[in-house]
Amino acid sequence: MNLILVRHATAQAHGLPGGDFVRTLVDKGHLQAHRVGRFLKQQNLIPDLVLSSPLSRAKETAEILHQEGCPSPTIEQWLSSGMRPEQALSELQTYSKFERIVMVGHEPDFSSLVEHLLGAAPYTIRVKKCSIISIELDRHPTLNFSIPCRFLKNLTNK
Repeated sequence: MNLILVRHATAQAHGLPGGDFVRTLVDKGHLQAHRVGRFLKQQNLIPDLVLSSPLSRAKETAEILHQEGCPSPTIEQWLSSGMRPEQALSELQTYSKFERIVMVGHEPDFSSLVEHLLGAAPYTIRVKKCSIISIELDRHPTLNFSIPCRFLKNLTNK
């Protein structure tokens, strides 16, 4: 299985009434998410399935990916902030029939997952907002690529 991690795009600042759950994307975040969606399409990386955290900023990011040609997102509670790597891998077994999955979620969850999968030391990986990380999940997980969103500007014409 090819697992593509997309951290949610840039969202409103912390401290809003309603808490972390209701933070939505800002204009920059909308642009970032569209860039990622266009990149996936241009590179023939449209997934079979998109899984998203239920938090507003992640759902919005996943919905924009859908607007750019990805499948409509499936919302998964286990992708909320605080996801543990072991939990993610266990939950992903439910979707083992899919060849390519995009997961839209949060930090530090994605950094911990990547470190766990690749055997990296804790706190050595940092996933920036709306970055894309592709990992081949097989017996020995392999990093295919990691691209910060800012490098997608020239690839996606916007």
